[in-house]
Amino acid sequence: MVKRFKTCCSSIKTSSSSSMKVGLLSVVIPLILLTSFLSFSLVSKRSFWGFSYSNPYSKTIKEGFSNETPIKNNSISSSSSSSSSSSIAQQQQLLHVQYSLNDDRPLKHRRRRWYWSDLDRLERGLQRARAAIKEAMNGSRLKDPDYSPDGPIYWNAKVFHRSYLEMEKQFKIFVYKEGEVPLFHDGPCRMIYTIEGQFINKMEINTKFRTHNPHRAHAFFLPYSVTRMRHFLHDLRSFGRIVADYVNIITAKHPHWNRSLGADHFILACHDWGPYSSFYVPELVRNSIRALCNANTSERFDPMKDVSIPEINSGGNKLEGLNNGGLPPSKRSILAFFAGGNHGPIRPILFKHWKRKDQDIQVYEYLPKGLSYIDLMRKSKYCLCPSGYEVASPRVVEALYNGCVPVLISKDYVPPFSDVLDWKTFSVTVPMEEIGELKKRLMGIPERQYKKMQKRVVQVKRHFELNSTPKRYDVFHMILHSIWLRRLNVRLW
Repeated sequence: MVKRFKTCCSSIKTSSSSSMKVGLLSVVIPLILLTSFLSFSLVSKRSFWGFSYSNPYSKTIKEGFSNETPIKNNSISSSSSSSSSSSIAQQQQLLHVQYSLNDDRPLKHRRRRWYWSDLDRLERGLQRARAAIKEAMNGSRLKDPDYSPDGPIYWNAKVFHRSYLEMEKQFKIFVYKEGEVPLFHDGPCRMIYTIEGQFINKMEINTKFRTHNPHRAHAFFLPYSVTRMRHFLHDLRSFGRIVADYVNIITAKHPHWNRSLGADHFILACHDWGPYSSFYVPELVRNSIRALCNANTSERFDPMKDVSIPEINSGGNKLEGLNNGGLPPSKRSILAFFAGGNHGPIRPILFKHWKRKDQDIQVYEYLPKGLSYIDLMRKSKYCLCPSGYEVASPRVVEALYNGCVPVLISKDYVPPFSDVLDWKTFSVTVPMEEIGELKKRLMGIPERQYKKMQKRVVQVKRHFELNSTPKRYDVFHMILHSIWLRRLNVRLW
């Protein structure tokens, strides 16, 4: 047969006719088929097994090995001590392979398992919260053992209630541990900037909303106090350097800032310089949540992203007793009242028109002896709240505490919690240009409408109460809820 094959080959080389080419193909093709058949017969007599890497994320790979390799204790061992180094290296590599010897069939592809990351779980929880809040718009009123929001003081009471309950159920905040007292992790707990220190200190000891595991946190708190910095620093550039250095330390030690460019981080400041302290870190202004008393839209305050918080003057070390109530509407004999310093762009106009010029509109720069500031507020129907150096004023909260309808006289000011509260239902807004017509404006409000507003003031003041131990729906929880709403607007995947 071999000789015939050679003869055919020689004849093919010497002839170029088409008939001889056909003869060659008729001989070569059967030889190829015969060779393939013999190879398959030999391979079919040898056992075969496959393996796949145990890592479910890796690509599934299958390979075959001869059963001539001795196997013992689920590992591939050497047949003799004189094995070559290449054989040992191959055997060591095979130790990382999962295989089966129970049958001689190739293993099936391992099904891939889907693993949720910590961020995936957090975002899925937020997604469920968004869906629940959306459904609450057309749902029934929820029952609550402490308080069920209701009435026109809310833009939508049912939506707010559902959102608040979702916050209580899952909202977690990580407080960065970097920084030292007194500039960090501490703040003033009395006088005009008390809300700044009270919030920082309460977050430090809180166990319901604070988490020490950053992978479980929905938001991250930068606990620096602008008021404390103001005691040691006297120029904005130094403020900016400290804040910028602090953020740089955070970004170097933790991955969370870079993950969102600060969108799930927040600061809280009540000092007038609070907004300016963030200007030296562009991401703080552009992306982060800034909870500020000085909520001035002309100074880059963004109501869609930032949070307006109330300015509260505790007046001393005790928080109890700030909420004094007040006389009923029928016994309030003064139409409007104000007492305070003559500073800022608005108050000089107010003093020009009304300082000691009308018994119905009692405006004082300094109270005469024998008059009580709190008593005058309790006897007044309306309490004037003009802006000073900055737009925020502690008189707004003081008016609510004493059952007095606040009259907001400001420009570019966003009232606290205005994402939830409808301020026009329990307050009066007077533009700076209409200060001269203030009495006419207030006298034009019907008595029935005033009584409704005064009743709503009594209802809404629970959201501005500052307690030594935070209570549900008080100012501490309302600040957290406003931050929670902003975090719901951010999606990280």
